[in-house]
Amino acid sequence: MSRPGRAARMRVSFLCSLVLVAAGLLFPAASPGGENGVRILTLEEALRIASERNRDIRTALELRNQLEGRYVEERSAALPQLRLTASVSRDRDESQRAFGGSLIPIQRETRGTEVGLSQALYTWGQVGAAIRAAKIGLATADDRLRLFRQAAERDVTASFYDVLLARELHGIAAQNLEQKVRHLDEARKRYAAGTATDYDVLAAEVAVENARPEVIRAENRVQVSRERLRFLLGIDRQEVDATGTLEAPVDPYPAYEGSLETAWRNRPELSELRHRLGVAEELVKIADAGDKPRLDLKAGYGWRELDVGESDANGKVWTAGLFVTYPFFDGLRTRGKTAQARSDVRALRIDEEKLLDNIAVQTREAVNAVRESGEIVKALSSTVSQASLLLFMAEKGFEFGVKTRLEVEDAELNVTQAKGNLARARRDYLVSRVTLEFVKGNLGEGEFHR
Repeated sequence: MSRPGRAARMRVSFLCSLVLVAAGLLFPAASPGGENGVRILTLEEALRIASERNRDIRTALELRNQLEGRYVEERSAALPQLRLTASVSRDRDESQRAFGGSLIPIQRETRGTEVGLSQALYTWGQVGAAIRAAKIGLATADDRLRLFRQAAERDVTASFYDVLLARELHGIAAQNLEQKVRHLDEARKRYAAGTATDYDVLAAEVAVENARPEVIRAENRVQVSRERLRFLLGIDRQEVDATGTLEAPVDPYPAYEGSLETAWRNRPELSELRHRLGVAEELVKIADAGDKPRLDLKAGYGWRELDVGESDANGKVWTAGLFVTYPFFDGLRTRGKTAQARSDVRALRIDEEKLLDNIAVQTREAVNAVRESGEIVKALSSTVSQASLLLFMAEKGFEFGVKTRLEVEDAELNVTQAKGNLARARRDYLVSRVTLEFVKGNLGEGEFHR
């Protein structure tokens, strides 16, 4: 049997130590102070920042501002319209000489100012329907804002837990590598004492090399999850990190029927669709009034100066009148627009039925996901301690020669899998709870308490 070279052993030990040191430098323990310029956030702080800076929420706020402007625009049709007009005009017609010679002036100049008034008195319901539609549109913007706020809270919470999970998986991978390094050191000591072969040392070295890629992958997952959290928070040019724990008690599982009733009552998408239905019904009234009579008041008051030839005069002018407009035949355009508007109403009612069914399916899936992840957490809670005990027994048995290396490696694999599965199960349970509250429309409504 050939003994491994001293240089190779030193190189392996150096590389293992370098990986562990690099992991500690890249991923230091989370602290409230935010070392190295990294902003350390709790879940509550992350949600508060998202409510202020999330880009989807800011877009929804701008939509509300836009619809507020639309409401003001439509309401203006019911208010008097005032305008100020000032004019100066000159005209010359030399053909007038043929009729009166020099007696009829051929040039005239007019100057004047006028304040005009127009007011719609009766529009067959068009103005009122437009104002109501715009007001309902404001409620639609509020529904959209609620939807984006709830979606942001769901996504930020899930991303926050993803960071915690990635950190925990990185810790498990680092512990596994550290354990492999410890086994390698033990194999070398035993080899030096003559109780192990070079095969045992080589097997331990291969195990160390095989454990290192998972540490690298875990490091990358931590970085990606932190970057996604930063994106959802709308933070630029600053790294963020999460502090907290995935441990949470498994609460009693929610009932499907109660959750569905809450979802039908609270979901902002359903409220938005019903508001859109209200807008569509008002648009039917507006379209149907297109070929109906309307009554308008128009008036004006001002001053005018007139220069004709060598004569000039000035004085006050005013006009006032009621105007009735009746487009009794418009080529059936109004009938066509009304048919389209009524079709939109029917289509929205169909969409409402589809959304109700979709919410029922989402609620069933969310309730089942909470139950499933909760049961997995319960099942795995004691597995980690049992696997750790088996590993301890296998290592001691290997030291006394009653256990094989294969049994030790199996025990190590079981511990790593048990810890990883439990961490994922806890993350899935927490995310499933948040997802259920999102499906129920409770996020941000004061009914959901983490």
